[in-house]
Amino acid sequence: MRPFFLLAMLAALLLLAWWSLALAAGWPLPAVAGGALVWHAHELILGFAMAAVAGFVLTALPEFTATAGARPQALQALVLLWLGARLGLALSGWWGVPALWLAACAQVGLPLGLLAQLWPALRSPAGRAHQAFGWLLLALAGSSAGFYVDTLHGAPALRWLHASLGLLMLLTVVAASRISMQILNRAIEQLRPGAPPYIARPPRRHLAALCIGLATVAEFFAPASHLAGWLALAASAAVLHLLTDWHVGAPLWRRRFTLLLYSMYLCMALGYAGLGLGALGLLGGAPAAGRHLLTMGSVGLGIFIVIGIAGRAHVGRRPDPGPWLGLGGALLLLATAARVAAALGAAPALWLAMAGLGWCAAFALLLWRIAPGLWQARSDGQEGCAGPV
Repeated sequence: MRPFFLLAMLAALLLLAWWSLALAAGWPLPAVAGGALVWHAHELILGFAMAAVAGFVLTALPEFTATAGARPQALQALVLLWLGARLGLALSGWWGVPALWLAACAQVGLPLGLLAQLWPALRSPAGRAHQAFGWLLLALAGSSAGFYVDTLHGAPALRWLHASLGLLMLLTVVAASRISMQILNRAIEQLRPGAPPYIARPPRRHLAALCIGLATVAEFFAPASHLAGWLALAASAAVLHLLTDWHVGAPLWRRRFTLLLYSMYLCMALGYAGLGLGALGLLGGAPAAGRHLLTMGSVGLGIFIVIGIAGRAHVGRRPDPGPWLGLGGALLLLATAARVAAALGAAPALWLAMAGLGWCAAFALLLWRIAPGLWQARSDGQEGCAGPV
């Protein structure tokens, strides 16, 4: 996770700062194939988020399955693929087709390389319970390939990025289910010592994943249709139903990580509600508001939480005792609210500036608190990204 978490935090900070300055002050953006909006969405979904996904799966799956982690040479190759995809797309406006081929091979190669690296873990007896990660990595490789096939043919390719966002929502549900109830039960034990552990109901999670998958397929093949709208509303309802797992008597506001994880799911539910209302023509600006609730709110906050927890626990450090991670999460939620306000048409320039400032401040805080542990040697006698003892 070490190189990929660093890349994810740097990408979150630098890409949003660049985009915000372009909107507010006219800073130049890369002249990429498909235009500036495609570059913005591509780099946040397949750049920032993909780096965080890589860091998570390379750390979590070996731990879940008690198998060996990635060797340094394999990590270096995966990092080069990530960097090659960023460079290729950024240069596509000048170098044209050769740069796009570089970006395509690197971007598709990254999830395939992750899958190859994690294959022993997924094929182990314990790995059978985690094979959804392998299928989702394969699907991300497919959506990345589809994006570049359309781009190389001069066709609009934004639908593939929307599909990739849907896959990230599925990955969020799958990954969060591995950690959220542990955090919730830890909070229950701290607040009510001796209370029995709470066991989440798998059908709720399966229903949420099914509805998100159907909404993603419908939006891909029939965007802005009533079918896509109703399925997006179904996904919103299913995620809200999933949140009932958290209503078990533990005051969420008393524990920062439980409250932030709850907020992540709530942003997901509201995001799909926005997409649904927009597709049904019931609220102007709702599609853009919904999309940013999913990206800034759910994806951004989810990555913030994972890096905040794993970025200390898996380098031999205790959880951050200060208010910084809670403050950063609050800044992300305020940034998401500001971006929603901009999408709905209320003083967009002001709200866009506030959204960019809040996002960048949150990830600057995270970088300050987490980055030193990622590049310094461990002091607990363990190696690499081994979990806490």
